[in-house]
Amino acid sequence: MLLWFVRILLWIPLSILHPTYIYGRKNRPKGKAILCSNHRSNWDIVNYLLHTKEKVVILAKKELAKNKFFGFILKHLGAIFIDREGNDINAIKECMKALKAGKKLFIFPEGTRLKDESAVLGEIKSGLALIAIKTKTPIVPMWVVSKPKAFRKSKIIIGEPYELSDFYGKKLDEVTLEEANKVVREKMLELKYNYDQKLQAKKRKNKK
Repeated sequence: MLLWFVRILLWIPLSILHPTYIYGRKNRPKGKAILCSNHRSNWDIVNYLLHTKEKVVILAKKELAKNKFFGFILKHLGAIFIDREGNDINAIKECMKALKAGKKLFIFPEGTRLKDESAVLGEIKSGLALIAIKTKTPIVPMWVVSKPKAFRKSKIIIGEPYELSDFYGKKLDEVTLEEANKVVREKMLELKYNYDQKLQAKKRKNKK
């Protein structure tokens, strides 16, 4: 109920301030999945939630819980707060519990916003791979095309789901998780590359 109230309350003003278009919605599988997106702005998750009907569990940094207003809203939207400074086992267990219940989990695998706009993608943390492998959950790569700015069209691209099945049953030590992280990174960059290629092709076509 609170989720829909927040959506109704914010949809009109934020759709004007941050018009957002989501492409590839059909790529989201039914049932459990991990939505894996790059992170450019605090608006990223808000823009996504306001433009989708499905309910997702959000993995958010614990610092947001300290803000009474946003902490209350995020908690009732189903957020799981994680301590990014250490190995937060409880948060990881909560994520696994949500997936086993058939829910979708939204994670920013970089762990924080990418403040350097000249960079493409930050370091991928091991939490996402660990959770995906342990629960055998498909990962849906997503790409926020540019940092949201007032009154500028924002685009979110959703790619095809994949699984880290090559790592199922393996000992999840540091080396194995690092290899899994490389796959996650490659899938995200592949999504960006394919989008860029389509955009360039469209521009060349329009020039003819």
